[in-house]
Amino acid sequence: MKILTLALALVSTTIAFAISGKEKGLADSYNKFTIAAYYFPNYHTNDTRNIANKGLNWSEWELIKAAKPRFEGNDQPKTPLWGYTDEKDPKVMEQKIKAAKDNHVDCLIFDWYMYEDGPFLNKCLDEGFLKAKNVNDVKFALMWANHDWEDIHPYSLGAKHKLLYPGKVSAKRFEEIGDLIIKQYFTKSNYWKIDGKAYFSIYDIQKFMDGFGSVAATKAAMERLNSKAIQAGLKGIHWNIVAWGRPILPVEKVPANYPELIKLLGFDSATSYVWVHHVALPDQQTDYNQARDTYFKFWDKASTEFNVPYYPNVSMGWDPTPRCDLASVWGNFGYPFTNTIGNNTPANFKKALQLTKDRMLADPISKRIITINSWNEWSEGSYLEPDTKNKFGYLKAIKSVFK
Repeated sequence: MKILTLALALVSTTIAFAISGKEKGLADSYNKFTIAAYYFPNYHTNDTRNIANKGLNWSEWELIKAAKPRFEGNDQPKTPLWGYTDEKDPKVMEQKIKAAKDNHVDCLIFDWYMYEDGPFLNKCLDEGFLKAKNVNDVKFALMWANHDWEDIHPYSLGAKHKLLYPGKVSAKRFEEIGDLIIKQYFTKSNYWKIDGKAYFSIYDIQKFMDGFGSVAATKAAMERLNSKAIQAGLKGIHWNIVAWGRPILPVEKVPANYPELIKLLGFDSATSYVWVHHVALPDQQTDYNQARDTYFKFWDKASTEFNVPYYPNVSMGWDPTPRCDLASVWGNFGYPFTNTIGNNTPANFKKALQLTKDRMLADPISKRIITINSWNEWSEGSYLEPDTKNKFGYLKAIKSVFK
């Protein structure tokens, strides 16, 4: 009898342990977040197009080096703690990958530029990131930055806007682009996949549709690319749309009806690139917490109207003054001469992350995916990379909230 009692107790303990282990696994799954930071790849030298327009050895670091305060309290210039590195160097990207991994940045979403006549700013990803020894320590993905590229590095107030590279591509060219991204990126082991589908984000949906001429033709092209991805061994493509309600760049036009386009084109999810796509900045330095609360109202609207998962965005800040020609009078005249976000301390950034996390945990069907603006938008004042003032403060904020 004593032996039987001991046996029953052992079985009971084993079952209880198994249940608790299962519950822990469910809890871990419930609480696990994917943090994906946008990466803007204009911080390497000798891109072919930049050579033609800016000369040898130019990168956007030149704007950062030259930046000055444009008004009282304008925190410029920003100085990178790592120095003015060249991101097409694999060793430079190894340092960034390590910092990302160490601080719970799980994925880098590269702003990816591909035009009718070829690529732009691709050396960072192709020669730097993908050749880094620790490349598999983080995921990567593409956001096709298919907007028109204008000469605004820097921009002189009142100058005629000069279009350098049109974002619209033809249907024939898109077929070639699709073949390239499947072969060169989507099928890599560390490409970010959601439910087995390669994440592919479209920045400017209106410009995307312009290349095909109709919604029906656009949808057909998307379906063809999805079929190609399946033939390549994937479960398909996870189509993500970048939503914005307030244009930033002079060439941007807001689509009339995002919910309808999402439904008609069959997008799987939506997200945002930066808060100021949804937030007016009434003051020269609009308070960070005010901008956060205004963005949260858009998030509420997107969550109910889009009918697909909406991945919320947390922006680190906003200050495009380095892109404004120093000889021009500064004011709120239109991009890049815009009001800024101030008080974006690491502490306030951390609070925004925590509030975002809490809101998502309160939603049992949330996908637990957050996009961050940005890993390195230095000339727009929104970056996670360490500077000489705050060191690793913004990265540590992510680690602290999502540890």
